[in-house]
Amino acid sequence: MKKTLLLILLSISIFSYAQEKKFKLILDAGHGGKDPGAQKNGCTEKVIALDVVLRIGKILEAYPEFDIKYTRTTDVFIPLQDRAKIANDFEADLFVSVHCNSSVSPKPYGAMTLVMGLSRTGMNFEIAKAENAVISLEEDYKEKYEGFDPNNPHTQIGLKIMQEETLMQSIDFASTVQGYFKNSLQRKDLGMHQQPLWVLDATVMPGVLIELGFLSNLEESKYIKSEEGKSNFSQIIARSIIDYKNNLRGTNTVPNVLDIKEPIIETEVLLVSSDSSTVANSTTITPVSIGSGYKVQISFSTKKLELTPENFNGLSNISVAETNGGYKYYYGEGSMETCKKLLAEAKLKGYKTAFIVESK
Repeated sequence: MKKTLLLILLSISIFSYAQEKKFKLILDAGHGGKDPGAQKNGCTEKVIALDVVLRIGKILEAYPEFDIKYTRTTDVFIPLQDRAKIANDFEADLFVSVHCNSSVSPKPYGAMTLVMGLSRTGMNFEIAKAENAVISLEEDYKEKYEGFDPNNPHTQIGLKIMQEETLMQSIDFASTVQGYFKNSLQRKDLGMHQQPLWVLDATVMPGVLIELGFLSNLEESKYIKSEEGKSNFSQIIARSIIDYKNNLRGTNTVPNVLDIKEPIIETEVLLVSSDSSTVANSTTITPVSIGSGYKVQISFSTKKLELTPENFNGLSNISVAETNGGYKYYYGEGSMETCKKLLAEAKLKGYKTAFIVESK
């Protein structure tokens, strides 16, 4: 009886300790200092990665259950070897590295997560090479990394598959992140992949490298560098970390409340005269001088429509002007700055060829 009671008390003590022990988290902003990472469409990877990481940290620092350490909080160069050492010395429970993707083609877009593995084929291996290439910026890297050539897929570098439990935990966290990217942010889901990434191999805890999206894709780069985009990513990753901790430890930490906002992405504005007979996709457009009143032309039709939201993909405040045997439909009216926002809203509603005109 005494033995049974002792075992019960011991179990309760161990469970209580697990409940109270802080969750140690490493937040790693990719690249930095002399290593800018990808640079495309006016974006620099090291800047965006650090911004998002600091936002994640700010969210989680409000939770006493977390003990957070950063590999960098400023624009400095941190060798991969040092990043791994920081994580291992800290005895972290999870390593989260934030990056942005890039491609020689402007077409690829979407978010993905990478965990340790030995796959060396296709575009994903090119990504792994790009992330490992920072090694060559370090002094004596051949000695420090035992001859590892980040550009040679046939190099025998001794990268190991992690213990099954640790690998599965990495996969679980990566899958959670991808699920939120797809379902909460509506980003294109490029999935979770296993790749030979040195920094993930050298850390002994579960770890994931998150690729937010492609800076080489113009539209995606606009989303990634926007304030709303960076906020959205940080909220999602913070929520994923809390979910992971709760699942791993059986805790019930209340997740951060998501406040996802669609970025207002400014586009180059084509300004045309509202009394011109040309339409949005015409090759001849009459420029006008900039005045004080504008509106957004969303369509031209030979059919007169009732000005109800149902006829305009949910948009209200629609006006119409009859001209040259047809009807021009406009959304809203106001200053140029106001109409830039209205233009973005119209395009989100499906009016991809909408443009700003001067009010008459």
